Amino acid sequence: MNTASVDNAALLTTIDRVATAFSRLRGIKEGLVTGSAASGIQFDEWDWEVGVGLYGFLRRAVATNDQKALQELVAWYSAQIERGIPPRQINSTAPMLPLAILVQHVDRPDFRALVEDWAEWLVKELPKTEDGGFQHVVKERLNDGELWDDTLFMACLFLAQAGVLCGRNDWIDEAVYQFVIHTRYLSDPVSGLWYHGWTFNGRHNFANAFWARGNAWITVAIPELFDLVPTLGEKDRRFLSNVLVSQVRSLKAYQRPDGMFTTLLDDPSSPVETSATAGIAYGILRAVDAGILAESDKAYAERALAAVLAQIDEEGVVHGVSDGTPMGHDLDFYRRIPNLPTPYGQALTMLLLTEVVIENGHRQ
Repeated sequence: MNTASVDNAALLTTIDRVATAFSRLRGIKEGLVTGSAASGIQFDEWDWEVGVGLYGFLRRAVATNDQKALQELVAWYSAQIERGIPPRQINSTAPMLPLAILVQHVDRPDFRALVEDWAEWLVKELPKTEDGGFQHVVKERLNDGELWDDTLFMACLFLAQAGVLCGRNDWIDEAVYQFVIHTRYLSDPVSGLWYHGWTFNGRHNFANAFWARGNAWITVAIPELFDLVPTLGEKDRRFLSNVLVSQVRSLKAYQRPDGMFTTLLDDPSSPVETSATAGIAYGILRAVDAGILAESDKAYAERALAAVLAQIDEEGVVHGVSDGTPMGHDLDFYRRIPNLPTPYGQALTMLLLTEVVIENGHRQ
C-alpha cells in the first residue's frame, strides 16, 4: 500500500473512529463505555497507558484543528488535577508530554506551572542509576538500578518539551543525556536493536529480549525529539541519527511479509503485535521526513500501514495490542502477554494514520 494512494477522506474517517474508541475506553480490561455515558475522555487513571493515548489524541486534534477534542483534553486534565494526581514516577510522567504541548494551544497558567514543577522534579528528585540514568520507577516498584527503553518516551520527551517551553536549556541537555546513557546500556551494538532493560544490580539485560513495543518507543522517540527540539545540536543529531539508522536496518529485516512485527522481533513464532507495528511505521515515516532515513524506507512503513488498518474494527478498536509489559526475566514471559484494547494501541495507530494524512496533504 503506497501512502500516496490512500484516500485521505476515508483515512480521516478511520482516524475519527479510532479517536472515538480511545475516548470510550474506561480503563484497562474494562472495554468501551456504551451509550450516552460516553462523553469526553473516559479513561480514569493518570498513568502511562493514558499518557500515550492522550499524546496520540492531541496530535490528531492539532493536525485536524479539532477544537472540541482540545477542550476534551482540557476537561480531562482539569478533572484529574482537581481530584489529585498520583505520586510522581516515570510512568505517571507520560501524561505530562501532551500537557506540555497542550499549554501552547490553551490559556492555562496552572497547567504550565505543573509542567515546570514536574520537570524540575525529574531532574532534581527522581532516583538516578549509576551514570545518572533515570531509574525506571513505577507505581508498583522502585526498580532499583534499572534502565528501561520505555523511559525515553514516557519521561525524556516531556523533559525536552518542557525545556523548550520554559527556555531551560539545562532540561533539554538532561533529556539528551538520557538518550545517550540509555543507548549505551540498551542498544545492542551487533544488531542495533534495543533490549527492554538493563540492571546495574548484576549488570545484565534481563532476558536479552528485543521486545517489539520497546523498540517502537525508540523508533518514535528519536525523530520526535528532533521535532520537539529544533535547536538540537549537530553532534547529538548525528549520534542519535546513527542509532536510529542502525536499529531500523534490523527492523526492516525482521518485518513479516504481511507488514506486522512480532512481540519478540527476532522470534517469528512469537505473537504479532499491532501497537509495535504502528509505532515502528510512524517512527520510520517521521525519520524519513526528518532526513534521518532514506525515502526508500517508506516502503516498510507502507506495508505496516496496511497491516494496522486491517486490525481496526467498525467501532474503531485496534486489535492485536498486547497488555502492559513489565520487565521479563525469560523470553516466554513476552510470548504469554495477552492482547486487549488499550489507550496506547489506539494512540500509536492515530499517530501513524495522522502522519499519512499530513504527508498526503503536503503532496496535494
